[in-house]
Amino acid sequence: MDKFKDKMMRFMQGRYGSDQLARLTMYISFACLIVTIFWHNTFIYFLALVLLIYTYFRMLSRNISRRYNENQVYLKYRYKVIAKFNGFKARMRDRKTHRVFKCPGCSQKIRVPRGKGRISIKCPKCRIEFIKRT
Repeated sequence: MDKFKDKMMRFMQGRYGSDQLARLTMYISFACLIVTIFWHNTFIYFLALVLLIYTYFRMLSRNISRRYNENQVYLKYRYKVIAKFNGFKARMRDRKTHRVFKCPGCSQKIRVPRGKGRISIKCPKCRIEFIKRT
């Protein structure tokens, strides 16, 4: 068993290996394969095979800098999606106690407590004052 492990370590030396993008493509590929078990669709099966081949291509690639840059682009988009989702979740959590208004001057979002009646809101960014009903 140790011989096999040593051979694999020597084979993978200088190769990129697994990262977050490789894991995502692997999960999508497995999900497509599971879907094809229940719903026999040639296109989904072909997509799963292409994703598997791409995943192994990335993992066995010796062009480490290019694979790293691809992963960084994926992580940048993933961060944007997660940030939007977390912002939406926070707004949904606070919707009973606060309201959010946009400043008419600079479109800055301003969070104010509900149930205060008519209030004067001063934008912290551009200092424009406007009146809204909460």
